[in-house]
Amino acid sequence: MILDKVKETIRKYNLISQGDTVLVGVSGGPDSVTLLYLLKSLSVSLGLKLRIAHLNHMLRKDSSRDAEFVRLLGLKLGIPVTIGKIDIKKISPKGSLEENARNARLEFLFKTAQKMRSKKIALAHNLDDQAETVLMRILRGTGLYGLSGILPKRRFGGFEIIRPLIRVQRKEVESFLKRNKIDVRIDKTNGKDIFLRNKLRNRLIPLLEKEYNPKIKGALSNMSEVISLDYDYLNQSALRKVKGKKGEIKLADYAKFHPAIQRLVLRLTISELQGSIRRITLTHINEIEDLIANRPVNSVVDLPKGISVVKKKSTIGFYRR
Repeated sequence: MILDKVKETIRKYNLISQGDTVLVGVSGGPDSVTLLYLLKSLSVSLGLKLRIAHLNHMLRKDSSRDAEFVRLLGLKLGIPVTIGKIDIKKISPKGSLEENARNARLEFLFKTAQKMRSKKIALAHNLDDQAETVLMRILRGTGLYGLSGILPKRRFGGFEIIRPLIRVQRKEVESFLKRNKIDVRIDKTNGKDIFLRNKLRNRLIPLLEKEYNPKIKGALSNMSEVISLDYDYLNQSALRKVKGKKGEIKLADYAKFHPAIQRLVLRLTISELQGSIRRITLTHINEIEDLIANRPVNSVVDLPKGISVVKKKSTIGFYRR
């Protein structure tokens, strides 16, 4: 039963505590509506205060109908709703539309959560999303961090993003909605091969299921869960190495680290400056490693988002240009 799976996920990953205020990101689609109904059913036993947030990206002609649907859903369930509106194409004419929309959505969720005094934001990523994400990263090239996929719980500053549906399959969501006769909004662009994720969902994964492994989604999800534990252990070790260093690493200390820890130390130091390691590729890490091993003192490597790395006599320093 889907509710039992969600309860187990909440328990296993300690996603929600008694009396939490949880902001639920609701698009109006099948996954987010299912998540909302399930959390609503748990709200009494867990003493939850639920809030809804919806951002209209204005990417489709009928996007305003999605916003109205979510507003009415909140009224029906007795849950306060905050609706935002932003023209992604206008404010972000360059770069990846997917990434720009994602960043705008996260910024909106964080601001709304702050207003609602909620430290937890629930998103509706499911097991199928997990499998698609891992496969997409494999195709693009990735390391342990990428193979960890979508984490059940992740901290961003003072907020925690939680994903109670991460072990639930899409077919279970569809069955829940049908069984309970719950209406949702359907994004028709999901059926079109516009983005890489859609191509994987509509073409590659069905092929893998048919020709290679009928349980490929579960296999990818399980692999991700195992790797995420390994990565977390290494990451915690690396965090202890950079704690209190403030963008500076002693070369003598760095030389003693295992190569896996060395690379994590570099990534964590960059992340501390720019807030994430998005757009930092293996090529960038290789260049920093070459800087440390082969280049003369005062050599500099420039990274994306205005970050630079300079080699000194006994340290390497990370700073904003």
